[in-house]
Amino acid sequence: MMYFELFFVLACLSKCYCLNKADEQEHCDQLKQWLESSSVSLELSKKGFHREVTTTVELRPSALSGASVLLLYRWPNGVFVDPYQLASLSDQSNFEILLDSAIDLEVPAHKTSGFLTYVFPSHTGSAPSFLQLTIPVHGRYHEPSFAGEAFASVHIEPPDLLLRTEKCSDLRRFDSHSVVDAPCTVSNSSTCSWVKQPLQQESSTVSVMLPVGDGSATMLVCGGTLLATMVCCVALSKYMLKHRLV
Repeated sequence: MMYFELFFVLACLSKCYCLNKADEQEHCDQLKQWLESSSVSLELSKKGFHREVTTTVELRPSALSGASVLLLYRWPNGVFVDPYQLASLSDQSNFEILLDSAIDLEVPAHKTSGFLTYVFPSHTGSAPSFLQLTIPVHGRYHEPSFAGEAFASVHIEPPDLLLRTEKCSDLRRFDSHSVVDAPCTVSNSSTCSWVKQPLQQESSTVSVMLPVGDGSATMLVCGGTLLATMVCCVALSKYMLKHRLV
């Protein structure tokens, strides 16, 4: 009798294990299908140094229960995001953003480097099949050009689409280069393994054209500024002496 009960318990445990593995396999297959079928695109709006980058994510074929979405942006050194502006807009935004480093708002492009932002779309329950979010970005001043170029082109790449679900824990079934470590949440209290979407054949890179100064006019501008300053100082000194203001 004891052997029969032991055999029965082992049989039940084996069945539960098989069911759990089958359920995990199904979720991993759905996650893989999502990554292969989904698309990410960028659009640029407004003009000048202050722009808006709108990202559209279409998750296909259908919503995946319990899945989390993360967008990893790799920004070039020619633009920056303003943390204070993002904080003031947080109540109106449909996302939360985490910066990988401090942002200096004043330095020109050639004295800084690119940076990363982790963007967590805000949603309840399953991730929706359609996401659209807008991030305000600002152009940095560039070095004057000595080649006669009036504008500098800054290219912004689409973000990496990262997905994960607690029901698919065995990520060995995915390519090793597609599994990356990133913060689990915007609080950055822990790191999780995410699966990255393969590179899309048609990348929706957008470009920002920013005006640059004419380097060949540097001496002329500096000389003119110095001359104007000296003339103003002489004129002001003569006026003060004439009217005995000193």
